[in-house]
Amino acid sequence: MPSPLSADRSAPQPPERDAVDALIDRTRRLRGDVDAVRRDTVRVDEDDPRARWHRALCELAVHHLDDLGTHLGQLREGLPEEPERHTRVEAAADEPQGSLIGRVGSAEWNLLTDEVSWSDELFRIFGRAPEAGGLSLDDLPSTLLPEDQPLLTALVTDCLVDGKPIDGEFRIRHADGRVRTLHMMGEPVLDTDGRTASMWAVLRDVSALRRSQQVVHRTHESLRREQHIARAEHRVAVELKEAVLPPWQSSLRLPDQGPGTLDIAAHYLPSETSALVGGGWYDAMELPDGRTLLTVGDLTGHGIQATSAMAVVMGAVRGMAVAGTEPGALLGHLNQLLETSIQPALGSAVCCRFDPATRTLDWAQAGHPAPLLFRAGSGRPLPLPDGVLLGAASGVAYEQDEARLLPGDVLVLHTDGLARDDTSGRGGARPGTEALLGLAPRFAEARSAQECVRAVVEEFGAAERLDDACVLIARVGA
Repeated sequence: MPSPLSADRSAPQPPERDAVDALIDRTRRLRGDVDAVRRDTVRVDEDDPRARWHRALCELAVHHLDDLGTHLGQLREGLPEEPERHTRVEAAADEPQGSLIGRVGSAEWNLLTDEVSWSDELFRIFGRAPEAGGLSLDDLPSTLLPEDQPLLTALVTDCLVDGKPIDGEFRIRHADGRVRTLHMMGEPVLDTDGRTASMWAVLRDVSALRRSQQVVHRTHESLRREQHIARAEHRVAVELKEAVLPPWQSSLRLPDQGPGTLDIAAHYLPSETSALVGGGWYDAMELPDGRTLLTVGDLTGHGIQATSAMAVVMGAVRGMAVAGTEPGALLGHLNQLLETSIQPALGSAVCCRFDPATRTLDWAQAGHPAPLLFRAGSGRPLPLPDGVLLGAASGVAYEQDEARLLPGDVLVLHTDGLARDDTSGRGGARPGTEALLGLAPRFAEARSAQECVRAVVEEFGAAERLDDACVLIARVGA
């Protein structure tokens, strides 16, 4: 094909072979590094949209580097010998395996002689036999999809009439129905009088490249949708939790007056990422008979499902407590509720009922850390009555125990997310529990339950937690 360059321009000099070899070597090393990352992404969860997006990007990068290496190799070898025209070669043999750029062909249309000159590769790109000859500019749009034909017509017209370079993309359909995407770049060739004598173009098959880019786009959009849904669910879960948990945190006195009044404060501590809204709860309320309900618990799972189940459980606890159900029997009914619910869940809970007249605490637990009792500057866990996790077994009974509290005693109820640790400390106590017990001197100096809660937050608030946590502190008045 005649060169579109003017005859008075000097021919460009080929690049130094050593410089190209260095670029090829760097490309191969980079390709190996990216391929290693791609292999790692194959082993991740197939259902994770972020992982699918990462893998698609890695595959696209590897293919681009393969194409770059191929072109650098061609640059190193220099111009090939002029191929014999109309030599039929199978297309699959010439297309690099895994290449996204695909084949590149060239063409020139002579406007003075109506001669059409196509390279062998262009015939293969169009799925056209060389014996049939190249398509004229008038016939070329007939191979395009109908919706792309106006684009090609406009590109060719602008080139021939206004001398504008061609840079566009369109789709063609082969005789067998296959659709290929081509990228076309070209320029007009002017004669000595400055008039358009011919038009040359280079056409590249970018079908695989566009398909790979579409995969990246789809996986990215899928990831964005998943993130949007996750943010929306997180917002709903947070709002639901805030609506269900008692509005008080700073201070609550139950009953309002009289001996044995409890000064109560509570706090919710989010997980490390704040993205996992769990099913932890705390609650306190005065019962019709003058006694006080104290409860803390946690359900498995996170998000809307966990917080909605938490709302059901809290409502059930309050209803049974108001009806006068003993703590042990209450947990038995709660176990049955979770076991027979539409969305079964496991949970732990501690349920206490305090009588201000006698300062007696009746309590039971279901797979939950024991309440911590602080008295006279020291603390200890209350002896743990029997009780399995809620929802773990059918027809189980929960043992109930009793403790006598004294004026000035501090009772701490918490979920195990606050002080969770798989290792044991002295006497079998968890290190997190030991840290709580170590706050005994500060609790002895505190003048309110809120000051005790503040001490707990200062101790555990900055700690890394995989789950959220709740703590409720009750201080017995004189």
